[in-house]
Amino acid sequence: MTRESRKYWLTLVIGLAWFLLLLWPLLGINDDGTLSFAPAFAVWIRVAVVVSILAVIYFAKKQGWLDPVLNPAGKAAEEVRKVLAAPPLWIYILIGAALALAFPWFTSRYAQDIAISVLIYISLGLGLNVVVGLCGLLDLGYIAFYGVGAYTYALLSIHYGFPFWVALPFAATFAAIAGCFIGYPTLRMRGDYLAIVTLGFGEIIRIVLNNWMSLTNGPNGLLGIDAPAVLIPDFSDGFSLEVFFLKNLGYLYYVALGLAIFSIVGVYRLNFSRIGRAWEAIREDETAAELMGVNTFRFKLLAYAMGAVFGGLAGAFFAARMRFVSPESFTFIESALVLSMVVLGGMGSIPGIMLGALALIALPEVFREFELYRMLAFGGVMTLMMLFRPAGLIPAKRMGKRSDDED
Repeated sequence: MTRESRKYWLTLVIGLAWFLLLLWPLLGINDDGTLSFAPAFAVWIRVAVVVSILAVIYFAKKQGWLDPVLNPAGKAAEEVRKVLAAPPLWIYILIGAALALAFPWFTSRYAQDIAISVLIYISLGLGLNVVVGLCGLLDLGYIAFYGVGAYTYALLSIHYGFPFWVALPFAATFAAIAGCFIGYPTLRMRGDYLAIVTLGFGEIIRIVLNNWMSLTNGPNGLLGIDAPAVLIPDFSDGFSLEVFFLKNLGYLYYVALGLAIFSIVGVYRLNFSRIGRAWEAIREDETAAELMGVNTFRFKLLAYAMGAVFGGLAGAFFAARMRFVSPESFTFIESALVLSMVVLGGMGSIPGIMLGALALIALPEVFREFELYRMLAFGGVMTLMMLFRPAGLIPAKRMGKRSDDED
């Protein structure tokens, strides 16, 4: 056994031992204060077996022992990729659109509910992608714009009777204004300082929503929000237009799908515009971009505002779907979840963020029977992703690398 291989297996043993030390307090301390080792060891041994098998496979691949099997498989996979790349892109878009439109007709209410959540988080992830992925500004308070959009529609619907479609532009506008208020004080900051300040502003907005009793009803939330509605013709007594509320999950799915498609097209157009190029220049090297004539102050503020617009639209739909909003829906953990989608899928990559939202929202529901172990598996998968695929599931095609990143 070589020195490198001994180091590899020693690292694996130390990692498994450390995992056992972390797992035992979670499962070994009972409610009555007694201690037990069997539950934690039962879970640990299963994880250890799976990790050991994966480690053996990885080590064998690294040593070249699997080349007789992997080389033909790699050639076959390359042929499959060539066949899939032959048709034009619009064919895949049409197939995806047809499947998305037909989804509610062949699925249960539970699947539709999960699909609506995925579509909401796709809009949120794409909005945060404008700030983090395109402009390179780490925003840990993004969920505040989601809350502003939700409360804007809730207040307009309850107090002024605004329909959902009329209130959408107001939700986007107020979210953009909130984005400017949050973004303006942070424009001179970078790195960790920027993250801390945006986190603070996000918590400030949540606390304001929680304590402004006369406007937001505080922690009790707002109830009685109208669902989205459309006008349909009625010929029962002549011709008239009747208001039809979209309360069914199948109808709400199509509304969420429309908002997600709008977000995808909007972020795509922004990405491949002059504004998108300026954001990318700021992301790669802000000082160089400013020296080349890019107004970094204006474009960074615009990134906050445009990203907040998509968050506000998603928030308005969230309020219309739930018909109830409260500050507990807009905590920091939601911002962390959306940021995880962007990082997991690939910063700056629209297909990657869609895949990241699907992975973080739908997959935990698939493994719901594992209950508490779901988040444990989620943390492990995120760790492995950052180790072996740090650029994300589907990395962006235009993504530079700074010199300090290489160091």
